[in-house]
Amino acid sequence: MRFGRVSPVAGPGRRASAYGGPEVRLPFDDRAEAGALLAARLSGLGLRAPVVLALPRGGVPVAIPVARRLEGALDVLVSRKIGCPGYPELGVGAVAEGGEPVFDPGMLRRTRLTEESVAHVVERERAELARRVAVYRGGRRPPDTAGRDVIVVDDGLATGVTARAALRAVRERGPGRLVLAVPVGAPDTADALREEADEVVLLATPARFHAVGQWYRRFDQLDDGDVLRLLGREPAGGDV
Repeated sequence: MRFGRVSPVAGPGRRASAYGGPEVRLPFDDRAEAGALLAARLSGLGLRAPVVLALPRGGVPVAIPVARRLEGALDVLVSRKIGCPGYPELGVGAVAEGGEPVFDPGMLRRTRLTEESVAHVVERERAELARRVAVYRGGRRPPDTAGRDVIVVDDGLATGVTARAALRAVRERGPGRLVLAVPVGAPDTADALREEADEVVLLATPARFHAVGQWYRRFDQLDDGDVLRLLGREPAGGDV
């Protein structure tokens, strides 16, 4: 089992610095600023021409400055939350492209659900995952990550279930070094994800963590068109 390292804890107005990187203050102005700060932190890890995989939608504007500074290849890795029937915002698992569903055993117990009882939700999310892959990648093949340094980027970690599914999907492809890079995350979640990546890099892990958006002054909701514009890609087969 592999274990990564995690940044020290920071709360609102407090600072966190790891691996000799710059200190940061919360909240971030926006995802672009968070990405630039994250890129500076990652530049000290000695990664070589990494593949930078953004979890859309929110991870894309964070990943752009990371890929630019590290001269990495930027693409997306679609990961979808498996919601509790009737309460879709309550995630009991997730599924990422190229991977199998990953469930949170604790959430399944608390909601009195089983993997079998949410099978219909999994199929629905697989369909939406396939739609987004087609839109974002437009028939392009995903980047080859075998033997290469890979950075998985998102805008924040709450439960971490979508990040876990994404990391496991990438691990199946045999990367040389697997890094999870996120500007801000819940402390317990960050610690739990150490077993999924070789490095877990966070700028801040505030103790009073309720939602990702609380740590950004500007936290716009993005749509498929925003993702395509950020990636510099035209919609496949017309408007999205």
